[in-house]
Amino acid sequence: MRKEELDLILIDKEALNKRVEGYVKGKSLVKNPKNVEEIRGHIQKAEHNLEFVKDNLKLGYSDWCITGSYYAVYQAALALINFKGYASKNHDATLCVLIKEFLGEMLNAEEIIMLNHIFLEYNDIQIYVQTREKRESASYSTNYIFEPKEVEEIRMRAIKFVNKAKDIITEEGFD
Repeated sequence: MRKEELDLILIDKEALNKRVEGYVKGKSLVKNPKNVEEIRGHIQKAEHNLEFVKDNLKLGYSDWCITGSYYAVYQAALALINFKGYASKNHDATLCVLIKEFLGEMLNAEEIIMLNHIFLEYNDIQIYVQTREKRESASYSTNYIFEPKEVEEIRMRAIKFVNKAKDIITEEGFD
């Protein structure tokens, strides 16, 4: 998703809802009852991808580490949207549901603390977008060597996102 589109749907609920409706009409986004086994499977796949990244970091495959980090985040995102009763076959549709269902609204401090376990922060949405952009570069460009510091930063963001997804799901009664 282009930055301008992302900026628009982050501030314009109507534009966001139209996009979600469009994905539903196009059948790349489906409303389903949440499926505990599906949610667990996505989280397990996210954790598996993080292990893959950790192992391949030692071997010097930085391009695959970026790709694996992205897919760990994506699997966690799929778990989160399934938790809210959606299934997606489209990365942008998944992002839209994350924003619609998890991005916090303007609340006072007490409400934010109370609801923090339900809503993702803006930075968490950005992590999803940034790891996707890096994955595209790692997968489709001719580059296969990336700065170790950058790869480690992406890996740590992915770990944080996966852990936050697990916390949200666990706190709501799925473990």
